[in-house]
Amino acid sequence: MNSCSVRLFIFPAVIFLLCLSSNEAATCHPDDEAGLLAFKLGITQDPSGILSSWKEGTACCSWSGVGCVTNRVTGLSLSGQSDVNETYLSGTISPSLAKLQHLVGFYFTDLRNITGPFPQFLFKLPQLQQVYITNNGLSGPLPANIGALSQLVELGLDGNRFTGPIPSSISNLTRLFQLNLGNNMLTGTIPVGIAKLNLLLSLNLGGNRLSGTIPDIFKSMTKLQSLTLSRNGFSGSLPRSIASLKPVLLFLDLSQNNLSGTIPIFLSNFKVLDSLDLSRNRFSGVVPTTLANMPKLFHLNLSHNFLNGPVPALKNVDGIATLDLSYNRFNLRTIPKWVTSSPSIYSLKLVKCGISMSFDHWNPVNPNIYYYVDLSENEISGSPARFLNQARNLYEFQASRNKLRFDLGELTNLSERLELLDLSKNMVFGKVPTTVATLQKLNLSYNHLCGKLPVTKFPASAFVSNDCLCGSPLPPCKA
Repeated sequence: MNSCSVRLFIFPAVIFLLCLSSNEAATCHPDDEAGLLAFKLGITQDPSGILSSWKEGTACCSWSGVGCVTNRVTGLSLSGQSDVNETYLSGTISPSLAKLQHLVGFYFTDLRNITGPFPQFLFKLPQLQQVYITNNGLSGPLPANIGALSQLVELGLDGNRFTGPIPSSISNLTRLFQLNLGNNMLTGTIPVGIAKLNLLLSLNLGGNRLSGTIPDIFKSMTKLQSLTLSRNGFSGSLPRSIASLKPVLLFLDLSQNNLSGTIPIFLSNFKVLDSLDLSRNRFSGVVPTTLANMPKLFHLNLSHNFLNGPVPALKNVDGIATLDLSYNRFNLRTIPKWVTSSPSIYSLKLVKCGISMSFDHWNPVNPNIYYYVDLSENEISGSPARFLNQARNLYEFQASRNKLRFDLGELTNLSERLELLDLSKNMVFGKVPTTVATLQKLNLSYNHLCGKLPVTKFPASAFVSNDCLCGSPLPPCKA
């Protein structure tokens, strides 16, 4: 069996079929071999040897990324690693791949430097059902006749440089279960014909340059579980038809747009919604108290809006996992009890939320579950030392611009995972302990620290405006 590195999407049975290589035939069909070798000729760089097994005269069904049924290629899956250098291909996608007439699944993911326009040869593959060309460098417009690929059940073109509008013919892709056009440079509005894609489980148009209002297209999408429209220029209020998704929607991300109005009360009826992100919009008014009735809400981000009033206590029996209410007009006074008592929370961000409590009075149920905490720009007093010494999995802690007052030397047992610590613009005193040297980022500026600095890699800006700190990178200590 050949190596076949594909991500699991919606149809694991089909994916399994694509990954099979025939044991009945010693070689693959000559047309398939010719098409694959011609494609390899169009690759100018392959630093990690993704195509190293592709050698003329060998059985192409055994080549890396090639899947066969009998002696015909049915799946082609080439993948790099987005977070590892030199796991990519450079070059173009040869039209010779049209020779793969039995191809069902086409996956080119995280190859980064594959360039050129949308591959027209895809229109010549009569059995093609799945196309994923993601995180590459394709550019230009999407073809106006993209709807001619009407046999597709999955289409992922995210992470490229496609421009222009979403073609209206996309409404002909009525077999689609998944459509991902995110992270391109698409413009214009959402075609209302997308309402015809009533089998969709996932729709992602995020990270483009789309504009206008979000059309009222969701009433027919009775199966939609994930909707991402973030990082565009959408304006206006949420369309009422989103309420039709309440029985099935698990994930809703509308962040980083220009949406306005109040948060719709109908969101409270979403009984299975796990993640809600409305951040970086222009929502105003109070958070509906009925949001407390959402039993599955695990991730909530309402930051960077104009919201005010109290925040309802969410009643998820498993507790909240991530919460960001930063940069609104809240006056919470304290970290809410329903947050503190959550057994699941790992990310808490309450920047500029009007919190005036003492840190000494904050007793989270389990400090070890926190990964990220940002309580900056409040009026929190007291000492976070106990929490910081107990939180063994903490990556980031930020509490700048508060009224914290404690001896920094109390930080004797910082998490080995801690990468970022920002305590700037407080009233912290004492000496800087050597325990901070292992951090990636540190800001202790504008406090009352004194004494010789330990050896660290941080710039002077991390220590400026303290009472009497000295030593590199600050001026040397006086003898």
